[in-house]
Amino acid sequence: MDPPAPGSEIDGFCLGELLHTGSMASIYRLMGPDGPLPLVMKIPRLGAGERAVNVISFEVCRMVLGALPQSPHHPTLVAFGDVETTPYLVMEFVEGPRLDDWVDRAPLPPEEIARAGSALGLALHDLHRQDVVHLDLKPTNVLYRPSGAAVLIDFGLAHHAHYPDLLAEELRTPVGNWVYMAPEQVLGVRCDPRSDIFAFGAILYYLATTQFPFGKPKTFSQLRQRLYRDPVPPRALVAGTPEWLQEIILHCLEIDARDRYASAARVAFDLANPAQVELTERGSRRRRAGLGTLIRRRVQARRFEPAPCPPPSIRIGPAPIVLVAITPTQTDETLFEAMRDAARRLIAADDQCRIACVTAVPPAAALSDDTPTGRHIKHLVNLRRWAKPLELPEERLTYHVLESEKPAAALIDYAKINDVEHILMGAFRRGGTRLFRGVRAQVVAEAPCSVTIVRPRSET
Repeated sequence: MDPPAPGSEIDGFCLGELLHTGSMASIYRLMGPDGPLPLVMKIPRLGAGERAVNVISFEVCRMVLGALPQSPHHPTLVAFGDVETTPYLVMEFVEGPRLDDWVDRAPLPPEEIARAGSALGLALHDLHRQDVVHLDLKPTNVLYRPSGAAVLIDFGLAHHAHYPDLLAEELRTPVGNWVYMAPEQVLGVRCDPRSDIFAFGAILYYLATTQFPFGKPKTFSQLRQRLYRDPVPPRALVAGTPEWLQEIILHCLEIDARDRYASAARVAFDLANPAQVELTERGSRRRRAGLGTLIRRRVQARRFEPAPCPPPSIRIGPAPIVLVAITPTQTDETLFEAMRDAARRLIAADDQCRIACVTAVPPAAALSDDTPTGRHIKHLVNLRRWAKPLELPEERLTYHVLESEKPAAALIDYAKINDVEHILMGAFRRGGTRLFRGVRAQVVAEAPCSVTIVRPRSET
């Protein structure tokens, strides 16, 4: 589906100039009466041929921006449209250049790298203090206000420590820009702020050398090389690179997160105070590790264990997850209400528990005129309708559409990976397909947790 044309109106907002269109969304300047803030509208790409991950990314961005307090380091969220009707985000339009403008002029003088980088470090630190990891840090996602303050945008892949991680729960492959991706992200870790520090280092590396520290990997095998291979030292590429700058860059790019800077604030401080940077052998390094070290690291990489994620600022225990499996072909409201009653009893027993509403859809069952995003949205709407009467706060409800040739295996896999404590499923009813009758039996037999099959009282 093509993006709407400038001049179109959505929920009273008039679209102006199309500022950007990417693989996941289009962004428009909004026209109309002057308000306290200039505004833009971000519209996800959900039409024919678009990926289902676009739906999840939109939900993540809305959730994270809505949870963040007002700050000069991210856009203010003004309004949003629901994915069930007209999905969009209306946000503050940040006037100012992108970090991309610096990239186009690289290699930059060290003083200019330090100035732009120090502002970015402060913005990252502000985000991490709110228990959010960006996980898609790159030059196109960094703007600068006239004051010089850096602004982080595009939170579609972010992780909030106190909200469900929709991307981790539903996707099984690492998402993000491979050029800037940290080693632990390659292995599926999404909760570590030091992943952003790695991406920060990759940005600084390019500004200093006009090269990416690990090239542009095109295969997963090439991506995994950062689990054991260190980058060419910047001083080997640009002879005039000062030792303090190389020290900072390579410190950010350490393979093990525990060996990187502990906070983005410290990176910002070092960039702003080069004379105080504590130099190690990193700063004077002229070549990569030798063949013997590389072979040893490659062997170790096969058993590479990512560092534990630092605890969030407000430590909360893991909330138990109740998986409610909704059969995609089921429409019986009597059964749905019985399942809601069962869910309410579990909620009453533990006021911290979280409900994950899940439907497993065989791809072959999709209508021929369905698109991946259209099918995804249709099932999301059904899951939301089921959950609405529960009246739970947003942070205790998630919705997931799992496409698999083996629905039972998909549900069991989800339960294992996300440490689900209890599964609720509706009983087989007349009119149901044999496929989903078999799903219940397999889930009961193989699930790693308790499974309750719910039947309306009138049938018991």
